[in-house]
Amino acid sequence: MPSLDFKLEKKLFRQFYDQHLDTLDEAKETFAALARSLLKQVPGLQLSKIEARVKDREECIHKFQSKYLLALESAQQPYSIQEHVTDLIGLRIVCLYEDEVHRVKKVLSEHFEVIDTTDKSASLESTEGEFGYKGLHLDLRLGATRRSLPEYASYADSRIEVQIRTIIQDSWSVLDHQIKYKKSIPGSLKRRINTLAALFELADREFREIRDATAQELAEAESPNAYEELEAEEQPSAPPAHSSTSPDDEDGGGPAPTSPPSATRGQQLDAFGFLRIANHFFNGFEFTPHKVDSFTQEINSFRPGLTRTGFNQSMRTHISTVKDYKKQFELLHPSDAMSPYEVIRHCMYLSDKRSFQHLLGADMRQAFERWLTAQQEAQGTP
Repeated sequence: MPSLDFKLEKKLFRQFYDQHLDTLDEAKETFAALARSLLKQVPGLQLSKIEARVKDREECIHKFQSKYLLALESAQQPYSIQEHVTDLIGLRIVCLYEDEVHRVKKVLSEHFEVIDTTDKSASLESTEGEFGYKGLHLDLRLGATRRSLPEYASYADSRIEVQIRTIIQDSWSVLDHQIKYKKSIPGSLKRRINTLAALFELADREFREIRDATAQELAEAESPNAYEELEAEEQPSAPPAHSSTSPDDEDGGGPAPTSPPSATRGQQLDAFGFLRIANHFFNGFEFTPHKVDSFTQEINSFRPGLTRTGFNQSMRTHISTVKDYKKQFELLHPSDAMSPYEVIRHCMYLSDKRSFQHLLGADMRQAFERWLTAQQEAQGTP
């Protein structure tokens, strides 16, 4: 029965906590597993982690004492510590991006009963000069359907506090707890803390916008008309076709072009331009992001300033020759098929042997040169 005897209520709460600790631990694991299962089904949702804990017994008492005790005693209102500790069981769900926080909230709200919501982001954003921890806290209990199931009977009415935050917000929270003095401190220190909090907030926003901009670029690169649109964009500055397989350059000893027109006109070749062109020549092949990114960087390292037009021209000019070589190579090596990346390497080598000689390994380069020589001799090319 509630009372105004703090010493007695502490004793009763400690007894309650110790008696129910096993049930609280079981509820913690069950709620965490349920949250993981529900959120795993959300398309595209990326989570960093889901953590669960049972709040420390003495920490519960300290929180009650600092947050509620004075007001309850002033009002002469009897109390029970247990009734005021709503976060005995806690879940922390850490997302990658800001806009995923409310996606998580939506899913949980559909399967749990929402008792209370504290949106720390909204309260901070309503002020002009304050920065700090941003996150969404939900006070929940199981929805009516699950409360009626026998497997949830032991903790059907247990409340759970769920903290939903981004990786950046989580990092700020961890570091912020290490700053022991934050309120009654010199103005210069307050400004430094506010500056740091603002940088964290900016980082959260920038990561989200970079993700969205990347997704937009990728969608455009993979659209059905991506290649035709690229050619239309590059056409006004597209140079005449050029092949580096001229007699002067067949053995790689001829002079490398000092200023290839295709390397100096149009937009710089980047991963998205690479995808537009590569998807056209290798329709149906799945180019993975990390490999595309590093491969494009490798190509650009051999010829800085290479443009989309230059890359596209190299592919158009030489892919037929390389495909003929690919057929011969795979006939001789049935278990060693040439991938699209290897086809591209050979095309770029043909387009500029001096610049791209190391894009092929020595053995690959020598085998290709022997085949080229044989082809030229068969055709009577001097």
